Amino acid sequence: YQRRVRDVCLNNTEERMPSPFLTEKHKSYIKKLDDKKDTFEYLVTEHLRISGAYWGLTAMELMNGLDEMDKQKVIEWIVSCQLPSGKPLSKLLRSPQTNLFVGGFGGNIGHDAHLLYTMSAVQVLCMYDAMDRINKENLVTFISSLQKEDGSFAGDEWGEIDTRFSYIAISCLSLLGRLDTINTDKAAEFVLSCKNFDGAFGCVPGAESHAGQTFCCVGALTILGKVDLLDKDLLGWWLCERQVPSGGLNGRPEKLPDVCYSWWVVSSLACIDRLIWIDREKLINFILESQDPEGGGIADRPDDLPDVFHTFFGVAGLSLMGMEGLSPVDPAYAVSINTLNKLGIKPVQYRK
Repeated sequence: YQRRVRDVCLNNTEERMPSPFLTEKHKSYIKKLDDKKDTFEYLVTEHLRISGAYWGLTAMELMNGLDEMDKQKVIEWIVSCQLPSGKPLSKLLRSPQTNLFVGGFGGNIGHDAHLLYTMSAVQVLCMYDAMDRINKENLVTFISSLQKEDGSFAGDEWGEIDTRFSYIAISCLSLLGRLDTINTDKAAEFVLSCKNFDGAFGCVPGAESHAGQTFCCVGALTILGKVDLLDKDLLGWWLCERQVPSGGLNGRPEKLPDVCYSWWVVSSLACIDRLIWIDREKLINFILESQDPEGGGIADRPDDLPDVFHTFFGVAGLSLMGMEGLSPVDPAYAVSINTLNKLGIKPVQYRK
């Protein structure tokens, strides 16, 4: 019996030199993204524009090109995405709790506040050392008010529970120096309740293990100083099993490899100090083969179209693996080591 694994074919061979990292093309690709306002892709991503800004700006910082972006324009726009922004909260929410949802960030100006976009806003403002431009107390209240009795977090006023939101709340409050406003023991207890028999994590207790959710849980426990509660060898084995023959990583068994898991899997391995367990050279080659050699940017896999999401995660994955010429990124906070140093936060130490 021979196990069959879903995978892709790479264009390079042993006789062909690996592709170089196209730094300048990637920077040019990111800088041009906001010029395409009349495209279908730009219009249908209006609701998550602030996350797109985080992906693009952080990639630029890791490629040492952040000074090529318009800092003041970015800051002014992000500040304008914090509620209240002139748009009333949902009419369906009428209670004494209503004011608690003021202070979070929407994905764009005039959009409802959600933890997903609040995280991106906090990360960018920390990167630019501009947290003094917003109402931090309202922001902290917004985040902490979303914790439930079991320690979990809702993403917004509608109450969806997901380990992504646990990670976001913990990471944001840590960056703000306000973890004291939530029950961190209960938060960790909920995260651990989402661990499966294979050592990995799902979005809620009993949900299927997924590399993205695993990063959120491992990252949250790392920030809380509780990562040693994990069976690191068991989890490390599951994460290493995500690598397929092409060198790429998938998020679950029987799925195709995708560049974004160069972050979700590699960062998790770094947090538990098991990064040396995968074939880094093959993964690096997979990411480099997913670059667009003409217009710049990185795709989900070779020969697909690039986007800013995969460009960031490809760059961040290469940074985690110590690629020369890239600034280092922290595997738990998903911001640069330079940003953490400014905040006085100790970065994760791991073997590369």
